[in-house]
Amino acid sequence: MSRRRCAQDHRDTRGAIRLNGRFMLVSITSTTPDATDLGFLLHKHPDRVRSVDVGFGRAHVFYPEATPQRCTATLFVEIDPIALSRRQGGRQSRLLEPYVNDRPYVASSMLSVALGRLYRTALSGTCDARPELVSERLDLEVDLPVLPLRGDEDLLRRLFEPLGYQVESAPIPLDEQFGAWGDSVYCSVRLSGRHTVRSTLEHLYVLLGVLDDRKHYWIGENEIDKLLRRGGDWLPSHPESELISRRFLRFGRFAREALARLAESGEDTDSLDERSDEVEQAAERRISLGEQRHESVLEAVRALGGGKVVDLGCGEGRLLQRLVTEPSVTEVLGVDVSVGALEQAERRLGLDEMSERRRERINLLQGALTYSDDRLRGYDIATVVEVIEHVDSERLGMLAEVVFGHAAPAAVVLTTPNREYNTNFEHLSSAGFRHRDHRFEWTRDEFAAWAHGIEDRFGYSVEISGIGPGDPVCGPPTQMAVFSR
Repeated sequence: MSRRRCAQDHRDTRGAIRLNGRFMLVSITSTTPDATDLGFLLHKHPDRVRSVDVGFGRAHVFYPEATPQRCTATLFVEIDPIALSRRQGGRQSRLLEPYVNDRPYVASSMLSVALGRLYRTALSGTCDARPELVSERLDLEVDLPVLPLRGDEDLLRRLFEPLGYQVESAPIPLDEQFGAWGDSVYCSVRLSGRHTVRSTLEHLYVLLGVLDDRKHYWIGENEIDKLLRRGGDWLPSHPESELISRRFLRFGRFAREALARLAESGEDTDSLDERSDEVEQAAERRISLGEQRHESVLEAVRALGGGKVVDLGCGEGRLLQRLVTEPSVTEVLGVDVSVGALEQAERRLGLDEMSERRRERINLLQGALTYSDDRLRGYDIATVVEVIEHVDSERLGMLAEVVFGHAAPAAVVLTTPNREYNTNFEHLSSAGFRHRDHRFEWTRDEFAAWAHGIEDRFGYSVEISGIGPGDPVCGPPTQMAVFSR
């Protein structure tokens, strides 16, 4: 269907919006004269169609109507469910669900991502052409043709009415030709109220994901920051703040941390105060070794000046998640032999919803560290975190040749376990290693000997240090070497 035809169909059916059936979209209408000011606030010209790739499809913004009395901007998202299913690593399924589902039709987390991508400037509260409009409350209507309400018919009103919206909803029948089948779990919704455009976009960004409750991307700790950034002004005083946090973040520990951080902002609600104590106690527990390791590696990257960084053996992307937000790092490449691990890294990083500017800074690549690969050349720093112990000892020479000889970055930050520290762990594998896939674990002397061999062979200098709480006899749990040319 052409974009012009989409706009025409939308204009002809303002009430229950249809596009050759029901498609995933949201329309925002201003009826405050001059209504076309909406275009300035959304940074989208009424005479043009704006389209972007959102990873899982294409998203378009167009204006079915734009008059001084009434102006409507519609965000329309096209999703190919077959292409979407193939993004799950090519795994075959005997079920139809990956191919036949409601993702292309319902207002979901995908619509939130598209909204955040296309209306990013409006969400930030920026309007250079008409800055006075940002804080102006307009008479707005929001149309959502297909919204999921899975088992809680009252939820829609509990979420939107405290924010000052009038809520009109109508259930969508399972089949209009067979009324006896009853209603589906979906409804068409119109919200109306007097709000700033920015606050309305924030409400939609957060609450669409809450209503969907089936986010399509990996939920990590960075979701807490998203929730606080988009809900910090209104969520603390919302009577359903706990439910919103729990369903937006999906994991109880993330929700508790979000509620505690909201409480620290100065809002005084009983539910927030009760959870604040729980999170404070959790924060006082000793930081995990994995977090200490990543922080130490980041400190080394900063000290080396950052620049272009390749994470060799990136696994599920925990370090990549921190590297991509590090100001001193200009470009990031994650490399791993496992396609499954790279898929998890993609979800953890949220590549589908990442800003275009940040997305340009990061890439993922499948490859083995025991084979020369020209794609690894030209980087300022390589990080090799808890990787070498997974390589057979007889192949370590080849790994060293690939990393230090062929890729030859200006610096390499490498970590590996200290075997001597293992006496402090109660439960180890039958081989006495920390992980069943470890091929070896070195003592401090063994690691130093290998590191100095790299010095002599490839012309690097090396500094060796420890990470984690040091034992007076056994040393620290993790060993780190920083190689520099």
